[in-house]
Amino acid sequence: MTSGMLTTQGSQIVNAEGQPVILRGVGLGGWMNMENFITGYPANEEAQREALYKVLGPEKYRFFFDRFLEYFFGPDDARFLASLGLNLVRIPINYRHFESDMEPFVIKEEGFQHLDRVVNLCAEQGIYTILDLHALPGYQNQDWHSDNPTHKALFWKHRHFQDRTVHLWQALAGHYRDHPWVAGYNPMNEPGDPTGELIEPFYRRLYEAIRAVDPHHIIFFDGNRYSQDFHMFHQVWPNTVFTAHDYAEPGFIHGGPYPGYTDGQYFDASVVEEVFLKRTAFMREKGSPIWIGEFGPVYRGEPEADAMRYQLLRDQLEIYQRYGASWSIWTYKDIGLQGLVYTAPDSPWNELLRPFLEKKARLGVDTWGTLDTHIRHIIQPLEEIFAREFPDYAPFPFGAGWLIRRLVRHILLAEPLLEEFAALFAGLNEAELDRLLQSFRFEQCIQREPLNDILREYACR
Repeated sequence: MTSGMLTTQGSQIVNAEGQPVILRGVGLGGWMNMENFITGYPANEEAQREALYKVLGPEKYRFFFDRFLEYFFGPDDARFLASLGLNLVRIPINYRHFESDMEPFVIKEEGFQHLDRVVNLCAEQGIYTILDLHALPGYQNQDWHSDNPTHKALFWKHRHFQDRTVHLWQALAGHYRDHPWVAGYNPMNEPGDPTGELIEPFYRRLYEAIRAVDPHHIIFFDGNRYSQDFHMFHQVWPNTVFTAHDYAEPGFIHGGPYPGYTDGQYFDASVVEEVFLKRTAFMREKGSPIWIGEFGPVYRGEPEADAMRYQLLRDQLEIYQRYGASWSIWTYKDIGLQGLVYTAPDSPWNELLRPFLEKKARLGVDTWGTLDTHIRHIIQPLEEIFAREFPDYAPFPFGAGWLIRRLVRHILLAEPLLEEFAALFAGLNEAELDRLLQSFRFEQCIQREPLNDILREYACR
């Protein structure tokens, strides 16, 4: 075996000396896979890029995104994570960095430039990385975070998209097969296979394809229905980890008090533990390691409410420690909702976007980070119609309420905002764009101290 690789041994992850390793870290959301609530744009990443290309032109467009990738994570970010005692960064990736839809199966080598840089920056600080393909060709789930402009996961309907994913993973695995600080590969974030019948055969195919070029690295497989459902799986292949995502209802933007009621259900630490046990039952039954690939509350800027969310976070970390689970919290850096660090409210980026962000919040278009308070007169009649006319309608993955939010808020009301967002950058020269993007540099960001204190405490236990 290549020296230094992590592997699985029964229910544990171990290093090359056979010593148990608990991975504790963060997801680098919004970087090589962008998300609207993290950086402020509307709708999905590809649509944002198309809108910006129109106003910036090819040269300034390339400059904009190259600087964004450079500033969003640099040496100071890696040193900061190490100072917290964290030993893992999960890196979400959009396939478009490595392959164009117009040239399928042609790997873009330039995609490795920034990924190599961050993998190596983390390695210098003794931090492992897990490569997470967050957005796949054809969209593996029904939501914006797979860069999906629709509500349909076409990946599961077209062999072409599956073939491209296998080809891409062989390229990624071939590139990193000898890197000891890459903890492993997370080939598909939050799959949404509506039938539940295709995911295990595809995982088997993907496992064999990766193993053909890299026999050593751990492969981390998410459960179905956004990494919450494992009933369709029957085996754990050698040196693999099945991973759950464990967002707790009180931590969502609409969450109620904690302990207390959210959406009519009471939540306290015992209920949070019950949910965790349900989501990890397959791993415990098979005697394999547990990794919680995503979890973590969002923060509303209300001291009392945020204090309850910090307590929720403590309860979750206490549970993970009790069961020996590895974890990576979502997410490292953003513009103020959830990150360990975030852009300053008076930064050039936030100042430019402030009126636009207020409009997004008013329209409730970011379903992760905004509420529908100001558009209830639109949403409520639709909910009532569905309850009355289609009482048994429960579309995959999360029912009729999810579908209404997805179609109305995240598509119908979000897409008209794209041109308005892009217009904010029209006419700016490279120096002005650079000044805006430097808002994401670590030294210009604010640290969310209560959150970081909790993570430091549990990372060092």
